[in-house]
Amino acid sequence: MSEGRLAENVMHFARLLRAAGLRIGSDRVIDCVRALEIAGAQRRDDWYWTMSAVLLSRQEQRPIFDQAFQIFWRDPKLTERMMQMLLPQAYGRAARPEQQQSQRLTDALFSQQREAREKDAERLDIEARLTFSSREVLQRMDFDTMSAAELAEAKKMIARLRLPLPMIRTRRFRPERAGRRIDLRATLRESLREGGDIIALVRAAPGELHPPLVVLCDISGSMNPYSRMFLHFLHAITNDRDRVSVFVFGTRLTNITRQLRHRDVDVAMAKVADAIKDWSGGTRIGASLREFNFKWARRTLGQNACVLLVSDGLDREAGEGLGEEMERLAKSSRYLVWLNPLLRYDKFEARPAGVRAILPHVDLFLPVHNLKSLVDLAKTLNGPMARQTQEKRAWK
Repeated sequence: MSEGRLAENVMHFARLLRAAGLRIGSDRVIDCVRALEIAGAQRRDDWYWTMSAVLLSRQEQRPIFDQAFQIFWRDPKLTERMMQMLLPQAYGRAARPEQQQSQRLTDALFSQQREAREKDAERLDIEARLTFSSREVLQRMDFDTMSAAELAEAKKMIARLRLPLPMIRTRRFRPERAGRRIDLRATLRESLREGGDIIALVRAAPGELHPPLVVLCDISGSMNPYSRMFLHFLHAITNDRDRVSVFVFGTRLTNITRQLRHRDVDVAMAKVADAIKDWSGGTRIGASLREFNFKWARRTLGQNACVLLVSDGLDREAGEGLGEEMERLAKSSRYLVWLNPLLRYDKFEARPAGVRAILPHVDLFLPVHNLKSLVDLAKTLNGPMARQTQEKRAWK
């Protein structure tokens, strides 16, 4: 390859990886070009290890990188012949776990070719494969195994979801014709309007409103595919109702409530990405909850708020101080719901120290790994669950 086209080809390769779901910024592309120039790689293996060292940040990204490297650097222009060779090898929904990544790469390759294709029968056949999953199958599919096209469709479905909370009775009274309490002040005002001759009793009843909602979402590396989709769900909730506070945490706590209030979901997610400095890093659940209880609890939990904790419970600090902070959080909220994607496994056991520290203080323990779990969450919270705990599981 000529030296003049090195940067161009690396840029197109990075676009392919980005379309397949890998987070690769322009800074890594520049670093990759410089690394190749410094290393002076002459063999294919040297290119592979140099580029993977710069572009990859997680071991889970290597399978899709390997496939993209084999395809792209064999034909950087991604000709029609390579596209036809790749598509018949795509597996269906019953594919092995190691093959599910290849479909994401297939979708990424197709997205680069789609704009240049004419609207003929061949293009319609390929697009039909991308929409293979029916609505019901997509609802039960794990977020971590979805292709790029399926993730886009899932985000559209999430934008229409809502999270109804049960109405709670407040201390304030409002006028009610059938109320049991007589509002003396309002009764006197009405009698003065009539000259004091006629006294019409004004009755009142306690008002009802939705409780505030506070969400604490884990954005560590192990939660990455689930937290991204859940943030889209939170965007729909934040724009549908008031008194919603959203915090994310990895190694630090970040308030993203203001960023999620933007109506455009793409703009909102871009602002969230700019505000978060510790995305896909480690997890310090105890320290993050300690900061929330110290700085934000009085402001957000003062009106009998409901709290959603979205985390897998895998704490880098082995649950140090986590039990005390969870106890304080539980006592300050109306009810505390823990959403854990690991609960989708039938053989899940509370062995990690973080899980054992959190579990005794939650009122409800639910999975959150697909669209159906989000729908079930809305049904559960809208039911008669106020302060009623779910039947204790065997590991609690």
